[in-house]
Amino acid sequence: MSTSSPSDAESSPRPPPGPRVPGGEDTEAGEEKVCAVCGDRATGYHFHVMTCEGCKGFFRRSINKGVRFTCPFSRSCPVTKAKRRQCQACRLQKCLDVGMRKDMIMSAEALRRRRAQRRARERPGGLTAEQRDLIAILIAAHRRTFDSSFSQFAHYWPAVRLYVPSPRPQSPSQPGDPVAWPPSPPPPPDCLAEDVLPDVFSMLPHIADLSTFMIQQVINFAKEIPAFRTLPIDAQISLLKGAALEICQIQFNTVFNAETNAWECGQHCYTIQDGALAGFQQIYLEPLLKFHISLKKLRLHEAEYVLLQAMRLFSPGKRAPGTAAGRPPASPTLTPPRPDHAGVAQRDFIDQFQEKVALTLKSYIDHQHPMPEGRFLYAKLLLLLTELQTLKAENTRQILHIQDLSSMTPLLSEIVS
Repeated sequence: MSTSSPSDAESSPRPPPGPRVPGGEDTEAGEEKVCAVCGDRATGYHFHVMTCEGCKGFFRRSINKGVRFTCPFSRSCPVTKAKRRQCQACRLQKCLDVGMRKDMIMSAEALRRRRAQRRARERPGGLTAEQRDLIAILIAAHRRTFDSSFSQFAHYWPAVRLYVPSPRPQSPSQPGDPVAWPPSPPPPPDCLAEDVLPDVFSMLPHIADLSTFMIQQVINFAKEIPAFRTLPIDAQISLLKGAALEICQIQFNTVFNAETNAWECGQHCYTIQDGALAGFQQIYLEPLLKFHISLKKLRLHEAEYVLLQAMRLFSPGKRAPGTAAGRPPASPTLTPPRPDHAGVAQRDFIDQFQEKVALTLKSYIDHQHPMPEGRFLYAKLLLLLTELQTLKAENTRQILHIQDLSSMTPLLSEIVS
């Protein structure tokens, strides 16, 4: 493959301004143009002279490498299509003799920028109108439903159970001192006073409440997507049960600080140690931290985060779950599904929509991440999604084995059931 093309800045199909050069004379319409160096069929003006692709590439490589060729004969070797490879010294000298200009050779970096600009002009934005509309819908859904400051999580926070004071003696209150009610909540995790210690037995309900809060946001995100709303309720529930925990982790990554290895959720700040206090094992926590570090290093745009969430939501192969006889609704949000499974048409629609999301993500990456940053980015995301599925399986297993965790909130219990 040639390193350039007739549409590069180094090349032009039209005669360059200035005096005419050998091989560059005007030709009648339909008449084949000839390379001024070797006589082969020319493809346009390259470095100010009408040449073929072979001589164009040879001239660029020779000048860029700064090679000094030596003619083994009398420096008068014939340069033709058949013999142009026999003596590089004479071929380069003929390139210079017919007027090829060194100053018109662009650097590799300049060529890369110019080609990127040309592709952007040929395909504005790099995305179709349908793909841009899809991204706009997903971003709007994410912004309306994801509380990045976690300000709405306050009413989930069991403050009186989350932290307990150390046995350090307190100064006695004086008669007549006002009594504050309700009592002030304890300080958030990132600013604990010295006399406040984490309560090992109370992190469990807090993690349950946090999980419920995030799952509810995922449900609201899904409901904002028109394609999701068109599905029957049993198919909606099936998709949510299959992907909610994974989408929670993708959203959680947006508040992850790779420098401190902590999730900064407004006034709250969580680390892997908090998960251990809640009862999760290192076999889950260590890969979880590694996943978030790897995903954060990719420096994804908001559009890429929401497309990843949609890819996981519309995952193929999910079956609509049945309902046990006499089983009461687990929550007002996840209505128990009908016992029949999603039809073939619904599964085809889910597959097709996920493919549309995946193609949009690939196109967005190709046009928004220049090389070398964007190289293999899409493939890396697919690998991380595979890791996320493994993490979800281990997370579910541990939730089911941590005593009383899934029973603390009906919604969490429904998701992992």
